[in-house]
Amino acid sequence: MVEHIIKNVIEDSIGEEMGIEPGDILLEVNGHKIEDVFDYQYLTYDENVILLVKKPSGEEWELEIDKDENEDIGLEFTEGLMDDYRSCTNNCIFCFIDQMPKGMRDTLYFKDDDSRLSFLSGNYITLTNMKDKDIDRIIKFHMEPINISFHTTNPELRNQMLHNRFAGEALKKVDKLYDAGITMNGQIVLVKGVNDGEELERSINDLGRYFPYLQSVSIVPVGITKFREGLYPINPFTKEDAIKIIETVTKFQDEFHEKNGSHFVFLGDEWYSLASMDLPREDRYDGYLQIENGVGMMRSFLDEAFSYISKLDGKEEDEIESNLLKQEEVIDKIEKDNDSLNTLNLKEKKIISLGTGYLAYPYIKKVTDAIEELYPHLQIKVYPIKNEFFGETITVSGLITGKDLITQLKDKDLGERLLLPINMFRFGEEVLLDDISKDDIIKTLNVDVKIVEANGELFVRSILDSSTF
Repeated sequence: MVEHIIKNVIEDSIGEEMGIEPGDILLEVNGHKIEDVFDYQYLTYDENVILLVKKPSGEEWELEIDKDENEDIGLEFTEGLMDDYRSCTNNCIFCFIDQMPKGMRDTLYFKDDDSRLSFLSGNYITLTNMKDKDIDRIIKFHMEPINISFHTTNPELRNQMLHNRFAGEALKKVDKLYDAGITMNGQIVLVKGVNDGEELERSINDLGRYFPYLQSVSIVPVGITKFREGLYPINPFTKEDAIKIIETVTKFQDEFHEKNGSHFVFLGDEWYSLASMDLPREDRYDGYLQIENGVGMMRSFLDEAFSYISKLDGKEEDEIESNLLKQEEVIDKIEKDNDSLNTLNLKEKKIISLGTGYLAYPYIKKVTDAIEELYPHLQIKVYPIKNEFFGETITVSGLITGKDLITQLKDKDLGERLLLPINMFRFGEEVLLDDISKDDIIKTLNVDVKIVEANGELFVRSILDSSTF
């Protein structure tokens, strides 16, 4: 069992008042050994708590604590889960990590499948490495929501897709969570010719029976990099495929909404971009239940941005958006815009540049076009970065490397400042996927760089804060 070493004691907390210090080891709470963070949180919830702490000298302190119910003691541990992370036991035919090249950071190759991370961080789990006692703990501690990677409800097909003979059997654990009233969200990674078509319709119908405790199911396309040599052959979806999938899911959404008042099943933003179709309106997303999974992220971004612009412009949000190019027209103009950006005579204009992935480009361009219309002296150059590292089918900003960014922007007129989305950087740091830092970009491209939040209003504010009015 992992030793629960205390990394930090929050200032002015109960822990500091009791004399607990970094380096101390937590042995027991209320006479119970602690397995992980959920044991700790559950046992320290009450008003009366007894901690057994071991000091570096070997001396053991028994500390009796009287506090408010659910008041935090103020201890932070060296291991966030207070236990080892559980790695994935599957060998999925679509696994993105298997498509990673060698020589990158070790942490990028770790396959997690830990129910505790599902609760804490929103990660999706397959249920295949969970025992009955793990399900019982979820129910006991009422850990929710739990995010589940279904992929298919066909047990035999799930065995094949996850390359795990227990994968289909693991679906029975969902029944136990449903019976206990545990809130869940689901995900289907769609693989062309494998779990699409009739299999997708079967899965949607089967999962609909778990509503309302299964409150949403997202459908996202498989990510395919150029490093798939020796792996299961997977083909990318086409524009025609995306249109058909959107039509199928829209039909189910309408049926579910009429029956339950919830659209229940949602599509990742990539489908609409691939189909060159405008995004659904906000009310089709039911409060953005899976926005962190890329479902409705762009719609939310547009609405936040146009809402703020409308306050500056005095026009209605819908009027601003309706006056802009349709999605297909924006996509068709990408290469043309890139050429024109290098030839326009913009000496009298304030120039600001942005780098982004191809997925977000059309939506960002709509917002910057609206800003330019409102402020004619401002020229905003939006550069979509082609993913040469992983391959052109990877279009999200979060998987752009510093090398690709620098290579494709080094000969561009970037103006006075380059804005980059926050999801391009490692969480909590100013470093990209390949360890190239913000400072490296500044020095190499000789331009000031500002990291921009994903929120639409903050995005617009960042552009306007970067210009002089």
